[in-house]
Amino acid sequence: MTSPRDAFEQLRTALVGVLGFEAASRCCDDDLLAAMSALEALGRVVDAHRVAFAGEVAERSRVELGDQRLSTRTSCRSAAELIERVTQVSGVEARRRIGLGGATRARTGFTGEPLDAEFPQVAAALFGGELGTDAAGTIIRELDRARPVADPAAFAVAERALVAEATGQGEGVPVRCSADELRVQAQAWSVFLDQDGPEPDDERAMRRRGFRLGRARDGLVPVTGELMPEVAAKLTRLFDAHLAPRSGGGFMTDEERARIAEFGETRTADQQRHDVLAAAIDTAARSGEHPTIGGAAPTVLVSVRASDLAAGRGVAHADGTEIPISLRAAKHMICTGGTQMVVFDDHGRIMALGSAERCFTSHQRRAITLRDGGCLIPGCSVPAAWCEIHHVIPDIDGGPTHPDNGVLLCWFHHRTIDTSGWAIRMHRGVPQIRPPAWLDPGGRWRPVTKSPTRLADRRDRRPEAPAA
Repeated sequence: MTSPRDAFEQLRTALVGVLGFEAASRCCDDDLLAAMSALEALGRVVDAHRVAFAGEVAERSRVELGDQRLSTRTSCRSAAELIERVTQVSGVEARRRIGLGGATRARTGFTGEPLDAEFPQVAAALFGGELGTDAAGTIIRELDRARPVADPAAFAVAERALVAEATGQGEGVPVRCSADELRVQAQAWSVFLDQDGPEPDDERAMRRRGFRLGRARDGLVPVTGELMPEVAAKLTRLFDAHLAPRSGGGFMTDEERARIAEFGETRTADQQRHDVLAAAIDTAARSGEHPTIGGAAPTVLVSVRASDLAAGRGVAHADGTEIPISLRAAKHMICTGGTQMVVFDDHGRIMALGSAERCFTSHQRRAITLRDGGCLIPGCSVPAAWCEIHHVIPDIDGGPTHPDNGVLLCWFHHRTIDTSGWAIRMHRGVPQIRPPAWLDPGGRWRPVTKSPTRLADRRDRRPEAPAA
């Protein structure tokens, strides 16, 4: 029996044999458009199976499966990351496929009985090759907003009508709707299904606004609350500025964009937003523009026993939170903020108070920023102003607080540098990086920088390409 992989490979080989790279240029106008339509129909079938396989990967990576999750067993943090690694698509595309796969796959009830997909008519048209994933996603996204309040019968009518419009089978529909035309119609159906849609109420919103830190559980502190729309808009734009893919006018070079394409982003969108918020908090705290506490900038005091730190076991404690923090987090904060030794006797009396170890000065930070240009991990787009300075040789191991021993890392890569597989060393004061073995089995060290001036120098030093 031929496996799905073998069948797909046979189809791919056959398609390569039928179409040459120059096939489009050899077509007359009519053949060009007809062939494009036929190729798109073929692509719809392929895309439908991509969605189905992504949905199955997500189903086998459900959180409730624990250590038996497919993503966990393949050393990935999520189903989206696993799909990214297998297919080399972007995180956005992986999550899009998962969403479509979940909405169009058949389900199983609590007692084991089979259930239809959430959007059965979209699923039928999608897997029949009649509906593309772009149109399917538009229908699902717009109608899903009205699902909680919509009458099920009316909801089914709306879904059926939109599928008909998208496939050119509706009454008086001469051609298929484009995805943009379909979105307008889907939004109209969504309003029809939820005619009591939310209306803005400024006074009510002002009364309800709030931000809360919940009680810690499972090593995390939940955040809840309601933001005023304008505050949410500002926060969204802040996230967009740091998470949206950069285009030609961004601060990233072509080399950096190529590195993102090569290495990809392993964090989910929620994790990336968390890390942007962490960097924003650190940047604000050291800006000098906020009230001081005890005459100093807002600083988190972390206490940890020297014996635990040396042995690599135990926990640390941070003021402001009721649960212990890991030694990895403590070492991260020590690397960023320095340490001060306090010695107690057996009864708890303070016997000695050491001076605080010096952190990197603003002058040193500027010099390191000019040299590194941003977080040194390839594929990371966090700019220098949002980065922390990492002691390559830890200061608790005698590493000096000197530009020759400090490099820029974003909050996430600084926090995970000891476990991610990335290695950093200094060679004559210049940072070098080595990717994890699964990315570069050869384990090559390579110089790295994101400084525009240093990249320009590197470009100028490249030998001219040999003449043809």
